[in-house]
Amino acid sequence: MGPKKKKKSEGGGKKKLSKAERLRLQKEEEERRLIEEEEARLRAEQEEAERLEKERILREETERLEAKDQERRGTELAELHLLEENFLSAMQWKADYRAHAKWEHYMQCDGSPDPAVPQEINTFMTLWRENKNEDIEFVIEKGNQVLNLIKKLDFLLLDTPPNELTEKIIAQYQESILELQSLLHQKYNEATEHLLKKANTYADSDSGNMEVVIKDKNITFCIWGNLKKNPRFGHHMFSDAENGFDLPKAVATSDVAVRILHTHYDHISPLPHVPTLHLKVDAPESKQKITLFCDMKEEEEKEVEQESEDQLVTEGRKSTISFKDNTKNDTDENEKLEEESDKKLESVSTISGGKQWRTDGINDIKYKMKEKQISFDMDAFYTITLIQDAHLNMPYQSWELRPTGTDELLFTVVTAFAEVQMQIKGNQCMLSSVIVDGGEQLSHLTGRWTSPVSLTVALKKAGVNIFPSDYSHKFVCVNKKTPLAEITAYQQMALVASAFAFSWSKWNLVSGQDQVVFKVSEHLKTDTVTEEDWSLYMFNGQRAQRLKINESSEAFSEELASNTEFHSTLYHLIKDFASEEALEKVKKTSCLFIDAVYQLLIATRVLTYS
Repeated sequence: MGPKKKKKSEGGGKKKLSKAERLRLQKEEEERRLIEEEEARLRAEQEEAERLEKERILREETERLEAKDQERRGTELAELHLLEENFLSAMQWKADYRAHAKWEHYMQCDGSPDPAVPQEINTFMTLWRENKNEDIEFVIEKGNQVLNLIKKLDFLLLDTPPNELTEKIIAQYQESILELQSLLHQKYNEATEHLLKKANTYADSDSGNMEVVIKDKNITFCIWGNLKKNPRFGHHMFSDAENGFDLPKAVATSDVAVRILHTHYDHISPLPHVPTLHLKVDAPESKQKITLFCDMKEEEEKEVEQESEDQLVTEGRKSTISFKDNTKNDTDENEKLEEESDKKLESVSTISGGKQWRTDGINDIKYKMKEKQISFDMDAFYTITLIQDAHLNMPYQSWELRPTGTDELLFTVVTAFAEVQMQIKGNQCMLSSVIVDGGEQLSHLTGRWTSPVSLTVALKKAGVNIFPSDYSHKFVCVNKKTPLAEITAYQQMALVASAFAFSWSKWNLVSGQDQVVFKVSEHLKTDTVTEEDWSLYMFNGQRAQRLKINESSEAFSEELASNTEFHSTLYHLIKDFASEEALEKVKKTSCLFIDAVYQLLIATRVLTYS
């Protein structure tokens, strides 16, 4: 039998549509498309109408709130002015305090000069310069007095209000500092020479050579004299001083002496900059308002060359060392130390004819991280220093200002390397803790009450530099803000800091130059502020508003929080949501506490450098 034939499908296959049916289907499809387009058009028109209506309502509401803000602006500014008089009171108190200290110094009659009086300081230096053949112990004791005079002059430059610091006074103080530094090290040299003339009386019983180690809180002298001239002598380590030297064979039999002078203070760096960013307060007799004095000059317009000019050696200094930007040349050495210690440390030297710090001639650098010790060898005697990047802790990762009692608060700044906590109580400040790698550091500085200026100086000297200078923006990425927004915010934060906590917000990075954004919470307790207690505030120096967004929102928006209004001042916006207890505490806040808070805020500039 042959193959079976395939049966056709029962339906006979798909039936071909007729031309009329195709036209009918096309017409139905076209009608459906037109209906959908019409519906989409109507829906778009409705949405646009709703959007326009929403914008109209929002615009009218904004205009209403702006008009309301303008109506009460005069009243609010007048009320704010009453609070701002605390700054005037604090300035007057400090002026009286300086006058009283000057009178107390005059009444003591202890022979120490007033460093602010040129005649007294010049007489002091002339009389000491004329004295010869002084013992080294006497010179060290006298040197401590000189260092104290330098410290007082530094403090006067930093603490005196800018309207009282004329260019002539600044030049006078700086010249006195330089002359005192030069005289002090001249006396160190004379005392060393006087000591070497009696070298035999200091001969070591074992080696027969002269060895003298003199330690003081401010300086360490290590002096060695080659009395025996032993040709086999090659190395010497000073006892109790942790430093030594290798003597080349060519001079082992020569009349040679070695002095290693370790100063526990900085006599090499350029003089500190006189601050250029201050609060200037008009006297009540002239204008009943507080104005801002700012010499920032749009920081980006300043040139780095200004820094180099400021750092040139001042004529008359004993040292021939100068400073300039040498970052590029030092990169390789810095990277090596970073790999060994994860610290930005750099050992550099110079050659008491050189015009810059150098790293050649320094070998076998070792850093023990656990012991916090660094060691190295040098091929000659140079002035040496250990340099840390001044902007290592910038920009900050976060910050918080939290009241802890009556006229007391805790100020915390968190950086990539450390968490720094400072307390303010009245007009005094104290370093509470510096936490690095989970452990507390600088125990010798913590727990000591001092002025805000003295605290900033002490932290800078200890390497905890969280205080931007005029040129810091050249070295770190900053969140630039206009002076009006930034400085006015610091002032009004200080005015209410006794009852309200403030903290960093990520939205401050995207709010623009004219606006600052931060978190605010009423805080009358001593515990920490919980996340749900914070609210976001935005301020441009002339208008404050509470934002609808929170820290976890997906995008930034300037939309007002529900049931809130614009205000001309940050104080009055905070007042809308404050308790009577908090407002009463603000009114009773000490003017000295307000001033201390403002000084630390303007010193750290947390709204720009975080």
